[in-house]
Amino acid sequence: MSKTLDWSKYVEAAVQTVSEGVVLLKNENHALPLDKSENTAVFGRIQLHYYKSGTGSGGMVNVSKVVGITDGLIEAGAKINETLLETYKAWDKENPFDMGEGWGGEPWSQKEMPLDDDVVKAAAAESVSAVAVIGRTAGEEQDNKLEKGSYYLTDAELDMLKKIRKHFGKMTVLLNIGGIIDLSFMDSPETAPDALMIVWQGGMVGGTGTARVLLGEVSPSGKLPDTIAYNVSDHASDRNFGAPDKCIYAEDIYVGYRYFETFAKDKVRYPFGFGLSYTDFSIVCDKAELNENGEVEIHLTVKNIGGKYSGKQVVQLYYEAPQGKLGKPARVLRAFRKTGTLAPGESQTLSFFAHPDSLNSYDDSGKTGFRDSFVVEAGKYNMYVGTDVRTAEKCFSFDIDETRKAGKYTGIPYRHNDGQQLLAPHTAFERILPVAEGEGYSEGSEPVPLNEIDTDAIIAANLPAEIPQTGDKGIKLADVKSGKNTMDEFIAQLSDNDLACIIRGEGMGSPKVTPGTTSAFAGVSQSLIDFGIPSCCTSDGPSGMRLDCGTKAFSLPNGTLIASTFNTELVYELFSLAGLEIAYNKVDCLLGPGMNIHRHPLNGRNFEYFSEDPLLCGEMAAHELAGLQSAGVTGTIKHFCCNNQELNRHFLDSIVSERALREIYIRGFQIAVKKGNAKTIMTTYGSLNGVWTAGNYELNTMLLRDDWHYDGVTMTDWWANINRRGNAPDKKDFAAMARAQNDMYMVCTDGANNDDNTLEMLAAGKLTRGELQRNAANICRFAMNTRAMDRLLGCAEEVEIIGRPKEDDDVTNENVEVFVLDSEVTVPLGDAAATKGSSYVFVLDVKHFGEFDVEMTASSESGELAQIPVTMFVLGIAWSNFTFNGTGGKPVTIPRTTQFYSRYTTVRLYFAQNGLKPESIRFKLKREGKTFTDG
Repeated sequence: MSKTLDWSKYVEAAVQTVSEGVVLLKNENHALPLDKSENTAVFGRIQLHYYKSGTGSGGMVNVSKVVGITDGLIEAGAKINETLLETYKAWDKENPFDMGEGWGGEPWSQKEMPLDDDVVKAAAAESVSAVAVIGRTAGEEQDNKLEKGSYYLTDAELDMLKKIRKHFGKMTVLLNIGGIIDLSFMDSPETAPDALMIVWQGGMVGGTGTARVLLGEVSPSGKLPDTIAYNVSDHASDRNFGAPDKCIYAEDIYVGYRYFETFAKDKVRYPFGFGLSYTDFSIVCDKAELNENGEVEIHLTVKNIGGKYSGKQVVQLYYEAPQGKLGKPARVLRAFRKTGTLAPGESQTLSFFAHPDSLNSYDDSGKTGFRDSFVVEAGKYNMYVGTDVRTAEKCFSFDIDETRKAGKYTGIPYRHNDGQQLLAPHTAFERILPVAEGEGYSEGSEPVPLNEIDTDAIIAANLPAEIPQTGDKGIKLADVKSGKNTMDEFIAQLSDNDLACIIRGEGMGSPKVTPGTTSAFAGVSQSLIDFGIPSCCTSDGPSGMRLDCGTKAFSLPNGTLIASTFNTELVYELFSLAGLEIAYNKVDCLLGPGMNIHRHPLNGRNFEYFSEDPLLCGEMAAHELAGLQSAGVTGTIKHFCCNNQELNRHFLDSIVSERALREIYIRGFQIAVKKGNAKTIMTTYGSLNGVWTAGNYELNTMLLRDDWHYDGVTMTDWWANINRRGNAPDKKDFAAMARAQNDMYMVCTDGANNDDNTLEMLAAGKLTRGELQRNAANICRFAMNTRAMDRLLGCAEEVEIIGRPKEDDDVTNENVEVFVLDSEVTVPLGDAAATKGSSYVFVLDVKHFGEFDVEMTASSESGELAQIPVTMFVLGIAWSNFTFNGTGGKPVTIPRTTQFYSRYTTVRLYFAQNGLKPESIRFKLKREGKTFTDG
């Protein structure tokens, strides 16, 4: 049997996602849509360098082409001011795009072309409308900052807007960004555009999808997944963001619109859920009642009342719970639905069902009489329907007579071990509490309930029973899969060394799996492989596969754009196609979706994540997972939990109340587990309430396994810290990780040989064999249901890709040559094609980690003023540039330095121009950091 991935359908699904995810915030003076027949002038250098994603692991997808916004307009047949375009191209050639060097080294923005007034005036003489494209990036290790070129526009960007506004009657601004930036330019008549659209970062076909909306082929239907405030300081979270050691979540549950709609409506520029269309819609509530099943039942008719454009509309259902004893946000999103495409005059009926118990709050203090439980408090509950949180209108109210625990119901699942405190903070702080003031609320405060449980005692009382070891009985994992033997019988065969090995992931670039991927796991030693345990493969996401060997993959729209579609069916379709591509590349787990809450607009990884709202996060993740699983692969939801700041993320302690965790920061993960059937979860780099998540028993066992009944595997983030409460972090403390039931450490350079403390702690009685066997069973249970297992058994469905452009196949993931780098090695480059746009890939088996001198030798017959750049990528990161001039045919050597800290390190040389004859590249150890056995 086989499955087929039609590349054209894949492209179309991504393009449609972009078209439905861009958000139109302003449209006056008939600025949009653009008229194809009229000449349009496009300004801004980012028209030539569309940001397909942010930086770091979330965006490192190799592609042959990125369709920018100008590309998309031209491909769609729009008339573009060619003179202006050529002016930008000429300037861009003399001022190359700055990729930065090293991990997190790319700048937030690029130098903008200075605009002469005469250039803009000449463009206005030829063109009817102007479009200005402004771009930003951020990512891992790189939060945005309150600086020009990051959150704020640069002087050159503001000057560009002023000159366009001066000479053009119609101006549209497009923001190619991963997270919210300052919009104060909207307030000045000198810079305010007629139309403003956030186009986010739409992957490799982002320009195509954006152009469809700009030209009116598709009416915009995207909605804001975040509140846009006038100032960053307006966010309650801003008071506690950016600290290098401890981040106190004093705003508690009042994140994003939950804060603004309760306390600070006047601070909002654009509300959560807002987004314009080219047409108008009416929403009529046809029926709203408590039905015979005790559910709130609402039926609505949505009608396109415009006269020209078809379009889609997102209907959002919010609720207002009584303040009660706990205090509540003024609005909480309960559900959303997106219509199909409605022609003018066409209508569609939408239905919503919500059990009253789903309108709950978490009582971590016992104020209601039900401590550490979800409760619905007595009082009036109001339901609101609309197209954003601010304009949603009341459509139904009902009363609950008596406060009660939230029971089991159909909907978003909340099953909790009643009365069991979990993950409470150990550090005292005051959190926000609403205080009635007139018709609204002011900010009061209350002390947060602190931890009262003894986690060590709970662990000791709940140690898993040891399975008596039997030695090898000839049972293979396939026998468990077939039902011939039990998992316990299989696990009983594993030696202590096997148990120590199986909790190690191997990477990066393990030769056991697809070249250039992030890890192998499960079958990481020969002994484990001999037991029939497959070597499973992970690849970085969440915006497509990161393949450091240079293999091309599909670069998907980023998480924020996906959330802005509010279209779960479309998300499922896109990721079912992505799943086929992932399966084709023999990858079992895409490391995504990213699910952390947009707690603060400056978080550098917001582009990877979905929203400030946990329901929207959870629903998007659940549908991504369902799509991937339809192809036999899965996604790894991350980062569990509270990865809301990049600054000092390896050592940052997030101090959060139980209530905020339950209602905000883990709720989306819970939806992904319960509704999306998540099977792999990644913890964070940092600490949660004093214990690093990699070794947090309350998080990984008591909450995830005992409370949610999760039966998949958990893994650390790559090279994460681990600790025990009160102790300093230690990356070698695998025993603490295993005891917490975080199943696998990602990553070790060699799964069969690593300097961790597992066997030492087992011998000392500080870790039990039963705990390791439990983790091994978790891993094997997952592994035996993967395509890797099917490949081992010879029964995997083949995946065929049809219609994929030939240029996407120029680098293969097979037969990449490996060179052993002890202290020095010279890699011959005579076989490198070295033509413009080509790459040469090899792998270094690095025996000693540290800093290396690099020398590249090449010759050229070109003139001495020729500039022939070569970029060296290390594990997908642009690390160094070698720029050769003409050498008269004689070899010239250019020195550089680099760092290697992964045993199997993929190196890719990218040749940007023709005319170079490479000879060799030499690596020599300069300063040793650690050996590969150090993990």
